[in-house]
Amino acid sequence: MPDDPAASEPTPEPRPLLRVVKGTPDPAELAALAAVIAAAPAAQPADPTPQPPSAWSDRAAATRRPLPHGPGAWRASAFPR
Repeated sequence: MPDDPAASEPTPEPRPLLRVVKGTPDPAELAALAAVIAAAPAAQPADPTPQPPSAWSDRAAATRRPLPHGPGAWRASAFPR
C-alpha cells in the first residue's frame, strides 16, 4: 500500500485566538480581555428565531365577542362558545 503524501506532511500550527498588536499588557489585563471574549457568545441567544407571544399576553382574549342577535339569541347567550 503506497504512503499517502498528505498524511506525511506536518500539520500546521493553529493560529492564536488573540494577538497583541500594540502595547505591553500585563497578565491581569490579558486575563480580563480573554474573559470578556469568552463570555461574548454566551450573551447571545442560542436560537435567533423569535418566539411567539405567550397566551397570557394576548390582548385578544380580553375583547368581548359580538352579542348574538336574532331568534333564540337570549338562549344562545347562556351557552359558552
